Amino acid sequence: MTTLAPQAKKLTGTVVSTKMQGTIIVVVERYEKHPRYGKFIRSKKQFKVDAKSGSCKEGDRVTIVSCRPLSKDKHFKLFSVDKSSVEPPVPSI
Repeated sequence: MTTLAPQAKKLTGTVVSTKMQGTIIVVVERYEKHPRYGKFIRSKKQFKVDAKSGSCKEGDRVTIVSCRPLSKDKHFKLFSVDKSSVEPPVPSI
């Protein structure tokens, strides 16, 4: 994916599930001001993302890009893995 369509959305989020085959679930969190009351609101949305390679784990920060509908719920593809989650070392007994 070297070139993107001009109308493609790029979002950054955290992987929360990798249990499906070829699909991951990414949570994108937004922090925005309410238009009328001015209070800052944190909102989250989950997206099903096409990830054939299986190169990401839960907790990774990833960038996703919108694409044509791939199924009923999948409208995004994995663009890059920005930050890999580091699992804590297991203590040996």
